[in-house]
Amino acid sequence: MANFLRTWIESDTRELKRLGKIADKVQAHADEMAALTDAELKAKTTEYQKRYADGETLDALLPEAFATIREADKRVLGLYPFRVQIMGSIVLHEGNIAEMRTGEGKTLTATMAVYLNAISKKGVHVVTVNEYLSARDASEMGEVYNWLGLTVGVNASDMTPDEKRAAYDADITYSTNSELGFDYLRDNMVTDPAERSQRPLNFAIVDEVDSILIDEARTPLIISGPSSGTTALYERADRFVKTLTAKEDYKVDLESKTISLTDTGINKAEDFFNLENLYDSENTALTHHLDQSLRANYIMLKDKDYVVADNEVMIVDSFTGRIMDGRRFSDGLHQAIEAKEHVEIQEENKTMANITYQNFFRMYKKLSGMTGTAQTEREEFREIYNMEVISIPTNKPVARVDEPDLLYPSLKSKFDAVVALVKELHGKGQPILIGTVAVETSEYLAHLLDVEGIAHNVLNAKNHAKEAEIIANAGQRGAVTIATNMAGRGTDIKLGPGVADLGGLAVIGTERHESRRIDNQLRGRSGRQGDQGFSQFFLSLEDDLMLRFGAERIKRLMDRMNLEEENAVIKNRLITHSVESAQKRVEGNNYDSRKNVLQYDDVMREQREVIYRERNQIIDEETGLKDVLLPMVKRTIKRVVDAHTLGKVEEWNLQAIIDFATSVIVKEDALTETDLNGKSKDEIVDFLYQKALEIYDEKEKQLYEAEQILEFEKVVILRVVDSHWTDHIDTMDQLRQGIGLRGYGQLNPLVEYQTEGFRLFEEMIADIEYDVTRLFMKAEIRQNLTM
Repeated sequence: MANFLRTWIESDTRELKRLGKIADKVQAHADEMAALTDAELKAKTTEYQKRYADGETLDALLPEAFATIREADKRVLGLYPFRVQIMGSIVLHEGNIAEMRTGEGKTLTATMAVYLNAISKKGVHVVTVNEYLSARDASEMGEVYNWLGLTVGVNASDMTPDEKRAAYDADITYSTNSELGFDYLRDNMVTDPAERSQRPLNFAIVDEVDSILIDEARTPLIISGPSSGTTALYERADRFVKTLTAKEDYKVDLESKTISLTDTGINKAEDFFNLENLYDSENTALTHHLDQSLRANYIMLKDKDYVVADNEVMIVDSFTGRIMDGRRFSDGLHQAIEAKEHVEIQEENKTMANITYQNFFRMYKKLSGMTGTAQTEREEFREIYNMEVISIPTNKPVARVDEPDLLYPSLKSKFDAVVALVKELHGKGQPILIGTVAVETSEYLAHLLDVEGIAHNVLNAKNHAKEAEIIANAGQRGAVTIATNMAGRGTDIKLGPGVADLGGLAVIGTERHESRRIDNQLRGRSGRQGDQGFSQFFLSLEDDLMLRFGAERIKRLMDRMNLEEENAVIKNRLITHSVESAQKRVEGNNYDSRKNVLQYDDVMREQREVIYRERNQIIDEETGLKDVLLPMVKRTIKRVVDAHTLGKVEEWNLQAIIDFATSVIVKEDALTETDLNGKSKDEIVDFLYQKALEIYDEKEKQLYEAEQILEFEKVVILRVVDSHWTDHIDTMDQLRQGIGLRGYGQLNPLVEYQTEGFRLFEEMIADIEYDVTRLFMKAEIRQNLTM
């Protein structure tokens, strides 16, 4: 163990030594840059861009480029990055995490890595936790980038697509993490390449990286929209379907549980809905509703597949026969059954696109981050994001005094002690920052201070602009600020005149958070840049963390020490150690939980990448999609033929193949069993494919211009893909929710999810190809058709 620790420490020391040598090279150019005129310094950007374009790497350009922006920082901002800040920026450029204490100037540190990577003109994203910080940093740091000839954009949620495109086209873009993720999802829902806003994801620097990549990692970004149809359309589809006659108007394949209209049924549908062609691309939603209505009326059986109770359709589990409370059939089937049974039809929102932050940020070519607290999550950053955490030394030694925790028997005695200390420190004018875990605690404490007549500000992280202003003034003489532990991140607390002589900023923690990182952030608000400071945590046996871990053991210790009175207190390093070991256990559990979420989401990630890649190829195609569409048709034909030609030749179901061909490819009277008799499987496939080719050629002749053919193919494929993909997301979500139960059957839920997810994905691809084939082959081309 000792050897392992020694290796760990030595590797960090070795890494800092390496970074220090590169920083020395940067500093060696300082005099050379200082001697340049403003015009000469500005011209360096064009020089570096040309050298990069000619093949020089960013690593080779680093010493000169860093020295250039360092000099520009001094001239434009009046700030000159220290050696430790150069080291931190090298860490960022290399795609790792720079852990730098609060007040060490992370925003200025980032300027060097941002400038160097912006030289490539591929885009640099600076990611912040809220839009206020994005706008502030872009405004303040943008001055120096603009001065050096680079463009800066801010991406905000209230922007139009054109404004977003302009922001992303800039050399450097400031944005929040959520807006980046949503823009990515929206870009993969467009039908025209010109509607995209983002460029390929190149390099991101994430500020407060632990907050974004760890704390928010379990929250997926979801874009949802109304389901494909309205209540009225379900009812109309149901009324029509109930008028149909079996065999004459529709055919059922019980083996595959599929149902389709005959030509007679299609004609009836066109009359009923007053359409010229049921399978025109603009009728996709209607055909989907009709398909589900047919299934609901003629395949789904009441009291077998579902029951109706209390004016509600409830699913029956086919394995156990039990009602599956709270579950609904996906893809509009549930609503179709509700229409069939004349119960209230419930509208439902459908997830149209989703992604976790973990999988979104792992798509960047290079990802880096900054924070004051990352070492406690070092292993997670390495495993999930392939980023090392490097602790950068402070510019000046830390002068803050961190007192051992104080433990009280009850919440009341703890808060009484907090108020007493606040009164004492406030009496001499020392500024105080009080951290609370919950909003309720901050309001309770505010009430206690009101009773004592102590003026204070309360921050519940609701108003970002006001929050930054209050936090910035929290270091002034006599200031008392109550804040939830996360409030005010990204804003410096500078000490007012004379405050250093009073002991600097006093930080009081009213409870330990379940993550050591959050406690360290609170402590780190004090003692910036070698300032004086003080921190103290107050705990009680009634705190959540203490009740969950170790309170009984500590209570026995207090009993042995005869500390039973209400205001008894223990001040001992052992308490701090025991609390930290409890926190480590919680952190371990949380990490396992996040890793579990990621493992499940990785299944969706692979599928999402396949769909988005194929979708983008279709959107970007400029010549024609014949090479995409016809293989879909052939695979669809082959699947159907394979399904109905099992066993001996005399057992083949040729009529089912004819039914498929007439409902999906050719006119109803165009084929008979005689056409297929005596043919092998492959010959049947080739025969039907030739028929499909003839129909394709006809459609090409009807659409004279290549552009029209391409547009028609795009509309058909994209509408079908988008409809099935949103349904698939919904199905996978339901699978994810129920898969845990497989663990009771001695099965690994994750393996089951992967297997089942792959099967569902294959099914979806087959369904997409079937529907594309049907829509394309059955659609009638009219020259006045508006796409």
